[in-house]
Amino acid sequence: MKCPIDGTALVIAERSGVEIDYCPECRGVWLDRGELDKIIDRSAGQAAPQPQMQQQGGYKKKKRGGFLEDLFDF
Repeated sequence: MKCPIDGTALVIAERSGVEIDYCPECRGVWLDRGELDKIIDRSAGQAAPQPQMQQQGGYKKKKRGGFLEDLFDF
């Protein structure tokens, strides 16, 4: 299958038991029907609240990357 953006051949990667099609050039990601639901269901148990970091007498929230950032690290 080719990337609809730039025509490059898509690469298939398996993450958490879900096959993900992605373009190595534009880094676009395409999911088949139901794959996003599987990813969300499997990551729901892994989500944990992020602690706040104390900096210069005040609190600054740590940036939360989310489960997609961990999933798509290619």
